[in-house]
Amino acid sequence: MDLGLKDRVYVVTGATRGLGNAAARELVADGAKVVITGRDEQRVADAAAALGPNAVGVAVDNADPDAAERLIAAAREHFGGFHGVLVSVGGPAPGFVADNTDEQWRGAFESVFLGAVRVARAAAAELTAGGVIGFVLSGSVYEPIPGLTISNGLRPGLAGFAKSLADELGPRKIRVVGVLPSRIDTDRVRELDALSADPEATRRANESRIPLRRYGTPEEFGRVAAFLLSPAASYLTGLMVPVDGGMMHGF
Repeated sequence: MDLGLKDRVYVVTGATRGLGNAAARELVADGAKVVITGRDEQRVADAAAALGPNAVGVAVDNADPDAAERLIAAAREHFGGFHGVLVSVGGPAPGFVADNTDEQWRGAFESVFLGAVRVARAAAAELTAGGVIGFVLSGSVYEPIPGLTISNGLRPGLAGFAKSLADELGPRKIRVVGVLPSRIDTDRVRELDALSADPEATRRANESRIPLRRYGTPEEFGRVAAFLLSPAASYLTGLMVPVDGGMMHGF
């Protein structure tokens, strides 16, 4: 199936590793060009080099107020413009209600929530018909995850923002989608498992609650994200797509 990605341009934040990187790899593999971001300059350069000549890296923090404008300027400078964005950020600090400090909440809000809003808002002002704005969210949009209280507080709010944005941008033929990973085998998920006394037992317990009985691979997530961003998904907007092996049991 031709997704129609050849020579289309996407900005993918938080793409030096993990889910953002997986999405960028799949986009490039199908012929797209990408501007990827991360906070560490060397990691950004290495990740862009690994993706090849159709990738450009920009070292920027989503929490920076000027991040969105810098990314759009980079897409315009290197590729003449862009067709969509995928907003992915590192997960906020783990912890239960009593564990997380005001500073952790503020930092996560600036990066995970407000940073995403700024990128989406700037993209919406520039995109034309056929453009798309995507958000990497979490299964916590539908069901809180124990020990991830900050994420549980912020991700559903971003999903609500995405739904509102889809309504507002629909008449301009711009789509808005969310991707909801659960236990995807990334560094972040392995780090969360490692917080327990027995990481292997924790993983087995988590896998036992997934109908497919395994963690997903980054590639499986990346392919779903690439499809949702592509012209092949042209009649999909305002939806949240779980990539979770069936872990979400509601309709």
